[in-house]
Amino acid sequence: MTRDSAPASFRRTRPSRIPPMLIAVALVAAAAGCSGVNVAARWGSSHPPPRSSRAPDAYLRGVGGRLVDFAGRRVRLVGVSWFGFETPTCAPHGLSARNWRSMLLQMRRVGFNVVRLPFSTRLLDDPMCVPRGIDYALNPDLAGLQGLALLDAIVNGAGKVGLRVILDRHAPDQQQAGDLWYTEAVPQSQWISDWVMLARHYLGNQAVVGADLSNEPHGAATWGDGNAATDWRLAAQQAGNAVLAANPNLLILVEGIQYYHGDQYWWGGQLLGAATYPVRLSHPDKLVYSPHDYGPSLSPQAWFRAPDFPQNLPGVWDRHWGDLVRLGTPVLVGEYGGSARSDVTEDGWQRSLIAYLAARGIGSIYWSWNADSSDSDGILEADWQTINQRELDLVLGRQLPAAPLST
Repeated sequence: MTRDSAPASFRRTRPSRIPPMLIAVALVAAAAGCSGVNVAARWGSSHPPPRSSRAPDAYLRGVGGRLVDFAGRRVRLVGVSWFGFETPTCAPHGLSARNWRSMLLQMRRVGFNVVRLPFSTRLLDDPMCVPRGIDYALNPDLAGLQGLALLDAIVNGAGKVGLRVILDRHAPDQQQAGDLWYTEAVPQSQWISDWVMLARHYLGNQAVVGADLSNEPHGAATWGDGNAATDWRLAAQQAGNAVLAANPNLLILVEGIQYYHGDQYWWGGQLLGAATYPVRLSHPDKLVYSPHDYGPSLSPQAWFRAPDFPQNLPGVWDRHWGDLVRLGTPVLVGEYGGSARSDVTEDGWQRSLIAYLAARGIGSIYWSWNADSSDSDGILEADWQTINQRELDLVLGRQLPAAPLST
């Protein structure tokens, strides 16, 4: 995704990627007449829904601001995004270099318990979204698969190695996304119907635990003003209830926006309005707020230049999203990333964030597993095999507390 439309201080780039229950029921019924049914028919409704071997405690819910499993045991999600489905390759990146199963197994073995899979509407709706960049000699069981069938393979493989999966509608297509969760070509009705289709498709598949409804609303997106064209809180509420009517097992991940009452924050990270205007779901225990947060290597924000940096950072995070846990709703940081080999300010920010999340029991998903991310270090090195051990240790909290700053 390229942020050329954002103010200069909030730009960042990435390679090649760009109401009540009755209302929810009505949305589901309407979706049946939209593209969701056509998508299922196109990509494999003749096949039974995929299943995994996960235990019945795989599904999660929120209790007192924390995620718990079926038995009430606290669960902290710590994972990575593996991108590619949302790009012109129409497939996860790295499969030209290695086998997909070994990739998932390595994620689990190094310490992650969840993988976030970004996808585009085009992956689901366009039969011309044909996978590229896959070495089928290394991945013979993926030959002939595309779209939802290819997504199924990755999802089921993740479940078999013990990884939970969060699906992330990252963009309408592989081109530059707009400010909002819909475009003229992909209206809100299609966005909802695609989610309903996916919710039904993965009903009973315990690998899939969450639906990240839309990636990084920003710019014109608002929160709580009641404007049906721009109010992300209302749209997330509608889509979330539609998903839950189709599959009540899923967590509904709601990201933030960019601006709220004059306060500017990271795309998808601004959740100041959620305390006053919360998302109200038919199953309140399935709501998870999922902000995105980045460091100074992405953009030099004012809080990174404060005299009391990095001691000021917990207050910044509390204000924009962290206090929602104290109000009773779980928070999962859906994207963050940095570089363990960067300058001292970047290092101080990332170490402080990891310490903050650990102290408050907040889960997180690192951007990214990939070796080809320009936003941050990948967990994989350029050969797509070797672990970036320094970054992994930092992400998993093995290098705390925050390092002192030097001039």
